[in-house]
Amino acid sequence: MTESALALAIEDHVAHIRFRRGDALNTMVPAFWREMVEVFAEIDRTPAVRAVVISASGRHFTAGLDLAMLDEIAGSDTDGDRARAAEQLRRLVLDMQHSFTVVDRCRVPVVAAIQGACIGGGVDLVSACDMRLCTSDAFFCIQEINIAITADVGTLQRLPHLIPDGMVRELAYTGRRLAADEAKAIGLVNGVYPTHEELLAAAMETAGEIASKSPLAVAGTKRMLDYARDHTVADGLDYVATWQAGMLLGPDITEQMHATKEGRAPDFADLLPTKRTADG
Repeated sequence: MTESALALAIEDHVAHIRFRRGDALNTMVPAFWREMVEVFAEIDRTPAVRAVVISASGRHFTAGLDLAMLDEIAGSDTDGDRARAAEQLRRLVLDMQHSFTVVDRCRVPVVAAIQGACIGGGVDLVSACDMRLCTSDAFFCIQEINIAITADVGTLQRLPHLIPDGMVRELAYTGRRLAADEAKAIGLVNGVYPTHEELLAAAMETAGEIASKSPLAVAGTKRMLDYARDHTVADGLDYVATWQAGMLLGPDITEQMHATKEGRAPDFADLLPTKRTADG
């Protein structure tokens, strides 16, 4: 992957994705959207990865969509065939949505470590993560309503599964800032930390704890939680029964039992890389 907006490091079964453009408020330039897909494809191809942390350099997590990119989108030529221009814009939005859908669909848990501002597209992104931690100076803002557009790359679809519906609607309709303490109170974030350094340490510790578990069991747990979110209880129960019919026959349960008896850490095999029929 050619990196310009993101940096990727993998160590001790944890993939760390870091936004590199701190001096520019980590705004989401065109390269960002492409690299998000590339970096998660690389994680998917790397069996050693068992958890992911997303963090950012600089004072702020992200100020959201780059203004130059927004101007370009808003200034698209519609003087000619408006229907074809609309079809083109729809495909652009779907393409941008995919850049965060890959986070949601990542087979291992993703932890967001958020400092300072998390605005617009930042909320779309962290809504796709499995859990969120933040600094005490962090704030969240569904900025789209403040620039006269509807949030369109995941916030309005995923946030209602994370916090009460009334809070989603208040934040989406008003565009007000949600401070760290309030985000903790409504369950948007799991923990609040005084400094960026303590935040990163907590995120890496959480990811490391996840990585110490059976990767097959963790992947199954994430898959079941996501499936339950999108289906009925009956569908979810039926699906997990089918999953268990295969997973319980593997060696991880035996290894865990032996490790517990012997007073040692279990040694689990990595997941296999995803097989694809074509590149891309």
